[in-house]
Amino acid sequence: MNGWLIQGIGFVAVAVFILSYQIRSNRWLFLLQLIGSALFCLQFYLLDAKSGCLSLAVNILRNALMMKYNDWKWVQQKWCPVVIALLFTGVLLLTWNGPVSLLAFAASVSSTFAYWTNSPRKIRMVNLVCASPCWLVYDVLVFSLGGIVSESITIVSILVSFLRFGWKGLEKDSAS
Repeated sequence: MNGWLIQGIGFVAVAVFILSYQIRSNRWLFLLQLIGSALFCLQFYLLDAKSGCLSLAVNILRNALMMKYNDWKWVQQKWCPVVIALLFTGVLLLTWNGPVSLLAFAASVSSTFAYWTNSPRKIRMVNLVCASPCWLVYDVLVFSLGGIVSESITIVSILVSFLRFGWKGLEKDSAS
């Protein structure tokens, strides 16, 4: 497949992720991140970046569950993020390609536990200090130009969301 088309898929995902942090509702944040993750999953598959591809596949499942966080009581249980983390561990073991594989693992597991707090502020903070930096380095190593741009912009976008909504404004989910 054409290298420009592969990189283009990542740039479409960039637009989706930028939008995701500018919405106060966790439900919509998770839906947009699900779509962005699906696009990056496809891009990583085409780049033969197996750890990132399969980690994003599990992220898609995780984000789908998070969209139902308020509707399905079992999703709120403390064991759910542990099960998701075990799936990420399986992905890590199946796709081990050296230390680069740990980046996708750390990003995915940290954000999973943050998402289960259902706190917009905690979700953004974990993404700001752990998940996005890990994905940024991963993107550089697998040469995902869209991923590099996405994580760079995501970091700025998270900071903008703190300015827009304020520290206290992101304390609780707006619930839709």
